[in-house]
This record gives sequence, C-alpha cells and structure tokens, in this order.
Amino acid sequence: MNQQTTNRLARMVPQLFGAFGSLWMAVAQAQSGDMSQCRSIAADRERLACYDGLVGSSGQAPKEATASSPVVAPAASMSKGAAGSSTLAGSGLSKPSMIDRAWGFEPNAEKYTVGFYRPNYLLVGRYTNNVNKAPYVPLFEAAGKPAVALDSTESEFQLSFKGRFWATDDRRFGLWAAYTQQSQWQVYNGDLSRPFRETNYMPEVFASYGPDVDLGGGFRWKLLNAGFNHQSNGRTDVLSRSWNRLFAEVGIEREDLALSATLWYRLKEDKANDDNPDITDYYGHGKLSALYRWRGNSFAAEARGNLSTGKGAVKVGWFSPPLLGPFRGYVQVFSGYGETMIDYNWKQTTIGIGIALNDGL
Repeated sequence: MNQQTTNRLARMVPQLFGAFGSLWMAVAQAQSGDMSQCRSIAADRERLACYDGLVGSSGQAPKEATASSPVVAPAASMSKGAAGSSTLAGSGLSKPSMIDRAWGFEPNAEKYTVGFYRPNYLLVGRYTNNVNKAPYVPLFEAAGKPAVALDSTESEFQLSFKGRFWATDDRRFGLWAAYTQQSQWQVYNGDLSRPFRETNYMPEVFASYGPDVDLGGGFRWKLLNAGFNHQSNGRTDVLSRSWNRLFAEVGIEREDLALSATLWYRLKEDKANDDNPDITDYYGHGKLSALYRWRGNSFAAEARGNLSTGKGAVKVGWFSPPLLGPFRGYVQVFSGYGETMIDYNWKQTTIGIGIALNDGL
C-alpha cells in the first residue's frame, strides 16, 4: 500500500464515522418520536402492537399478543414462582433450569444428543507440594537408571463427553454413555523427555431421570442417575490401577445453585488381580458436589472421603466468564488423597491455572 492510498484512507475514516453518527442520531430521533406516540396508547394490545411495528423488520402487520404467546419486556424483574423456581415478573415464565438444560430434560430437547459431561479444561501449570515418585522407582531400578526426578510443576487436562442414545417422548428418562479422560503431563521436564506421568480413563453407562419434585424452600429434586463406571490408568505391572463401581447420583437445584450427592459400591475383584484393594479407604464411598453461578462466573466444590479411615479429599474451582469465544479462565485447588489413580493413597495439595470450556453442568 503506497503513501497516497494511506493518506486517502486516513481522510475517509473520520468521514465514515461522522456519516454513521448522523444516521444513528436521525434514526434515534425518529424512533423516539414514534415511541412517544406508542406510550400514549392506553390499551395494552394496541400499545404492544405499536412497539412491535417499530422494531419489526418483515413489514407485516404485528401479531396480537395471546395467552399462548405471552410478551415479556426484556428488563422484567425476577420473582419467585409458587414452586420455588425463578420467574419473570408478570409473565409466568420460569427461569430455565440448569440441570434440565444440561441433561436434556426439557420437552423440546433433542432425543439423541452428545455434549459436555464433566469439566473440559487445560491447566497450563499445576503445582504440587508433594511429588509422588514412589510408584516409578521400581521401573527405574529394573532399568538400572538413577532415581526418577519428577517436576513439581506439570500440565493437566481433562476431556469429558456424554451422549444419550435413548429417551422417552417427554425426555424425562433416558439412557446415556459417557467418557472422561484426565492426563498429567510432565511437559516442562526435558530431562525425562516430557512424558505423560499418568492418564486415567473412565467410561460409563447409566440411566438418567428428571423427577422435578418440589422439596420446599425453593429447592427442587431435578436429577436421578444410576449406572456403572470403570476407571483405570491403562498401565501394567506395578503401575496398574483400576476399579469398577455401581453408582447412584441425586441432584437438586435452587435458582443458580446446584447440589449433588453420589454414592458408589465397588465391585469386588480377585485378590490376585486387584491392583488397589484398599482404594475405598482413600476415595471413600461417595462424594458431595456444589456448583454456583454468579454473573457469568461459576464456583465449584467437591468433597469425598471415608469416615471410618478419616481420609478423603476436597477440590474447589473457579471458572471465569468467557474470555475468548467459549474459553474461560480456570483455577483449581485440590487437597487430599487420590487426585489421580496412581496417587490414590498419596496425600498432596495442588493448585493449577488454565482455561476451560464448561463448568461441569
């Protein structure tokens, strides 16, 4: 681009902005005058028709409002409905349920669907205060290598999807399959050729039902899941970890707060083939989860453990509002046992920061 063309563009830019500003003011003045005429109409239907005529773009006569198609002002305030769910004041329209939307319980939801399940994220950096080297020492000793030197800072990512392959016509009951994969990557450890320290795989099959029962106080029972999952790290010999579980999950909701409780029963294995017979001593028999959404942010918390052994873990996370397209900032803090299967009996505190696509609901 030569200097003459550049100068010409520089002169055109303020002219374009000036023309746009003049056009905008003219339109605003015209609409202001027309809207004042609409405001002077006393009858509700005629006044709404006047407003529809101003904002409509099809050129057709505005449709009259009917009981089956209520018109709601965009700035309508929120109030509590009789069932405890949020409603748009004066409209009778309930605020969409987080759980109904996530699990496709709405009558107009797709019958067969694939979407996010647990959080999908990438922690660019994850720091631990207690590196677990013990499981890897036998491998290095067998190879005649010096003791393994794992970095305390690594990367972590999780991929998680679920799909409904059958549902009733009202979408309140369905059958699902899901898959979650979590990986810990020593990406900053050049001395060990940047290996994946651990990867956990968890396929699941389960049934899901939406009871939608009023529990009082604004809470509603929205979710009941029951099924089977398998979790393992796909390793052999001394590094192998795995277990199979039957589980049941209950979810309740109140406005922007979702709570869930999950119980599981470990299916027994032969002692000779059990890589981690005491895993429930550290993972426990269930977990409690909470998710709260506020002004585009999501705050998540999870706790699990075994009351008889006093061992367990807590995890909290903050998901920022979208920063770039669907990508959100994500901060995760974990403390306790079993951040991964290779660490099921290892206690540590970790903190990671990165990006996420969803908050798990």
